[in-house]
Amino acid sequence: MDTAHHVITDIRAYHADGKDNQQLQDIVKRLQRRLWQQGLVFENCVADTGYSSGENYAFLEERNLKSFIPPHGTYKGGPTGFIYNETTDHYVCPQGKVIPFTKVFLDYHTKTKKKEYLARKHICIDCPIRSSCLGKSAQEKKFSVTYFRAEYQRNIARVESKQGRYLKAKRSSTVEPVFGTLTQFMGLRKINTIGIKQANKVMHLSATAY
Repeated sequence: MDTAHHVITDIRAYHADGKDNQQLQDIVKRLQRRLWQQGLVFENCVADTGYSSGENYAFLEERNLKSFIPPHGTYKGGPTGFIYNETTDHYVCPQGKVIPFTKVFLDYHTKTKKKEYLARKHICIDCPIRSSCLGKSAQEKKFSVTYFRAEYQRNIARVESKQGRYLKAKRSSTVEPVFGTLTQFMGLRKINTIGIKQANKVMHLSATAY
């Protein structure tokens, strides 16, 4: 949707076994190309939390687009009470000990790129908060943070800015009502055709009618 005229600028059916954030890059590529052909400028990408991911934030920045997509509530820039030093890429614990970066890896469960930080055993051995910080069995402090921490932080700053709050209100007053109209009054509550190709026909006809 564009916020000025409520025109549906892109619509497409995807299989339901994927997440919304997995479709964002495909949507943006198609939309940016189409708008460019019409002489229109695409500057801001405003979406709900379902489209949040570090990969998407980085992708949008590479295409010179500003993301205004609230992060998931599970996002943390590091352990509570730890301070991040961007220059040297390390964390400082509440006791002032440095937790250095060790490696980049792909999370087995989420399939997302992460960075590992590890404090060796001798750093934590005499720490007064050792038991509460490490737990019962751990001998050293180890944790992981998304590889795209910087992109997350820049996006969060935009979301929380005056412009971000304005665009959130715009999204609520444009995209949501149109979505409601399509589902409640134009037959898109359920797709009754078979196959993704036919589903796209239904959606495009509804968007054209709208």
